[in-house]
Amino acid sequence: MDTQYYDDIIIGGGKAGKTLAPALVADGRKTALVERNLDMIGGSCINVACIPTKTMVASANVANIVRNSAAYGVKVNASTVDLADVIRRKRTVVQSMREMNLHNLETALGHELIIGTGRFVAPKTIEVTTAKGNTQLLTAERFFINTGTRPLIPSVPGLKETGFLTSESIMELEQLPEHLIVLGSGYIGLEFAQMFRRFGSSVTVIGHSEQILSQQDPDIAIAVQTLLERDGIEFLLKAKVLRVERSGNDTVLQIQIADREFSIQGTHLLVAVGRAPTTDTLNLAAAGVAVDTRGFIQVNDRLETNIPGIWALGDINGGPQYTHVSLDDYRIVKANLINGGNRSTRDRSLPSCLFIDPELAHVGLTETEAQQQGYSIRVAKLDASAVPRARTVGRTDGLLKAIVDTETGRILGCSLLCHEAGEVISTVQMVMQAQMPYTVLRDGVLTHPTMTEGLNMLFSKV
Repeated sequence: MDTQYYDDIIIGGGKAGKTLAPALVADGRKTALVERNLDMIGGSCINVACIPTKTMVASANVANIVRNSAAYGVKVNASTVDLADVIRRKRTVVQSMREMNLHNLETALGHELIIGTGRFVAPKTIEVTTAKGNTQLLTAERFFINTGTRPLIPSVPGLKETGFLTSESIMELEQLPEHLIVLGSGYIGLEFAQMFRRFGSSVTVIGHSEQILSQQDPDIAIAVQTLLERDGIEFLLKAKVLRVERSGNDTVLQIQIADREFSIQGTHLLVAVGRAPTTDTLNLAAAGVAVDTRGFIQVNDRLETNIPGIWALGDINGGPQYTHVSLDDYRIVKANLINGGNRSTRDRSLPSCLFIDPELAHVGLTETEAQQQGYSIRVAKLDASAVPRARTVGRTDGLLKAIVDTETGRILGCSLLCHEAGEVISTVQMVMQAQMPYTVLRDGVLTHPTMTEGLNMLFSKV
């Protein structure tokens, strides 16, 4: 079999890989990008994660606004949700972004965009198998692995035999579930729980931990749960699923909470307990690349694996599973390999946002983490209803919280559960990155009336 030689090979066309490829080409490197599926060009974010879910969240929020329009003095006929139309809109948005990414890659790479599944057969050689079963060998000086993750399926007796939905397959439903059971109380599970509740389904969330959003402070988690319960979502926490069975058209889960066992029955089951690394098809052992106990590729703070000349970018390296993190992984590699820099993942500020309504955005340390790390802290809290903008738009639910270092006056962390939190958190993040004191936000002249103005009020409570 003939071997094709390259300077660089990228395996996986997610955010980091698709952005890195044109940069390497522009640097004069002969580069190939191997993507297993044409429908996954652009990675999980565009095709099965961020973009399609937020598109459907937008539809759910419109349904909720229409349903409650009388509160704004606008009377309309009762709204109905056509889930098939929601899915068609989602597909249109995804298709347009995929085509844009495909065009950009084809322009940069030409025929060096290779659609097929790559697996290592030697430390610097991969075998690529196309959908038609054709194979070719590719070798390169440097490899960049960016194959991402897929839904994690837990080992629960009867689960695989009974049938279930994942965060990907649920976005292809064209008929509304009568009763959706969500297994998992993290970001993915909660976004779909509220979404389908607002579409009109009954929704029950089953969580293994004592609280939802286990990485958040208890007061924030409780505030989120209270809001979702107000939407009509039921929660079963500290629960263990013993087994899953089928009863007619329904799925039945046998649940244990403390010493009590009972069953819960629903028309559909969504499994949303996390994501697993897509490393099983890579044959990493042939390259000698080390992985952790969960299968994620181990990297140092420059995203280098244990094998010189092989990097791992994005979700696959076990870091926070956010598209903006994958993009920054690209920036680190580009800075170090193309621009002669010395960037690393150390001390980078990583914001997050849970796209429920209202949004929950966070950056930095929680109160619990700050205390565990030995900081002397001051805590500020503000009800979202105190922000004038929240009142004008009728979005007064939520809680704003900030953690400040007593000694330096710098902001250690901030959680915003409020309207447009995902936008407002960036202002806090910029102040933190600039290492400015919290008084910058307390005393700054911010536009009135905006949600960002709420930062004046929040930091006045430090």
